[in-house]
Amino acid sequence: MRWNGVVNALTLAALAGGGWPVLGEPLPLLLAETEQGQADVRLYLVSEKLDGVRAFWDGQRLLTRSGHAIAAPEWFVAGFPRQALDGELWIGRGEFERLSGIVRRQTADEAAWRDVRYLVFELPQAPGTFRQRARALHELVSSAGVPWLRAVEQIEIGSRQALERKLDEVVLAGGEGLMLHRADAAYVTGRSDALLKLKRWLDAEATVIGHQPGRGKYAGMLGALRVRTAGGVEFMLGTGLSDALRRDPPPIGTQITFRYRELTDQGRPRFASFQRLRDL
Repeated sequence: MRWNGVVNALTLAALAGGGWPVLGEPLPLLLAETEQGQADVRLYLVSEKLDGVRAFWDGQRLLTRSGHAIAAPEWFVAGFPRQALDGELWIGRGEFERLSGIVRRQTADEAAWRDVRYLVFELPQAPGTFRQRARALHELVSSAGVPWLRAVEQIEIGSRQALERKLDEVVLAGGEGLMLHRADAAYVTGRSDALLKLKRWLDAEATVIGHQPGRGKYAGMLGALRVRTAGGVEFMLGTGLSDALRRDPPPIGTQITFRYRELTDQGRPRFASFQRLRDL
């Protein structure tokens, strides 16, 4: 079958998938497991792990992972295809904080959105293997002709040594890590080993449950966040906080992402550092 035929078939299948997501409800997206050094890398397509905001295009609206509408300018989405897309809004490596500020605004900052790109890596609910969907996605995005809409590059890597070299290259350039997607995987949702993340640091999410006042140069500001993981582990998190966050701390109940090296025998993260407010 020619690839334009595949694109048409995938588009029709996705649009027939059963209505648009409901605003305010978490979306059933594919979430990555952590790569533990045991995967046969020859079975995967590899891409850079982007330091962006996860965004789902339902054919009409851009939505956050939590199911909230993103106030993107009309011109930004005007040329997007009617087919559902999954990807990340992105500015560049190390630019998450600026990007998050742009995306969180209830009224679009037209000038700021000129720096934003939508990098897509999946055709939700579409049939075929990931390899087939990645090819169809590339053709679909190319035919749309929107400069800030791009398909994420997926590459084949033949060995663990080559994978480690690629990881070093991305990290040295300021990137977060790599994503490995099983080339033969059908589209699935939820946390699955069909998608793996590979980083030099581990990361996890936690909920803010308290604020500890700062001392010394941080007097009058936040000293540390008290957080609780989904497993019930509580700890103080003071490393990695920007001065802006110390002046205006995230409210109780906010979901945050932190990074760490490893867990102790008691399940507490070693060398934990604040990374970001969790994707909306």
